[in-house]
Amino acid sequence: MSRILIAVFSLFLFLTACSTTREVKRIDAGSQTDLSGRWNDTDSRLVATEMVNDGLSRIWLTNFVEQNGKKPVIIVGLVKNKTHELISAETFIKDIEREFVNSGKVSIVQGAEARDELRSERADQQEFASAETAKKWGKEKGADFILQGVINSLVDKEGDDKVVFYQVDLELTDLETNEKVWLGNKKIKKFITN
Repeated sequence: MSRILIAVFSLFLFLTACSTTREVKRIDAGSQTDLSGRWNDTDSRLVATEMVNDGLSRIWLTNFVEQNGKKPVIIVGLVKNKTHELISAETFIKDIEREFVNSGKVSIVQGAEARDELRSERADQQEFASAETAKKWGKEKGADFILQGVINSLVDKEGDDKVVFYQVDLELTDLETNEKVWLGNKKIKKFITN
């Protein structure tokens, strides 16, 4: 009798598990979707766009172009995540780089890890590629400025209600003089209720 009960119970569990349906819909990757209230792709994209536009509208850019006769070269360095969440800083960095490159007002060069990979490929070319097609050493563009930053957050919670505050601070520094030429700041506040 107990075997029959176990079999019936197992069948019931199996059928219950199979009856749960999940619906998945594809949505526009650019649409604003905020399910949890945590930092998301929309925040990353909007903050990057707004901050880069602000940085490119400031006097440091005009001064550099007038003094040097060329557009500046920027390397996007480390953006530290000091929030209470696991945030992909790399996604945010790529959003920033894309905005800079697409503006056409500055040049962007690779960061440290990507440079190491490029140099390794260049070294391989010296040995394995034809002399006509091998890329030469010493032709890399040096950066004039480095962009660095931090993402911070504060959480205020009472009962089922919660307010999450994000603050993104970016600073652009002249690599030769160590002078900060632009400081950007963007704040986001989200009210989450259950």
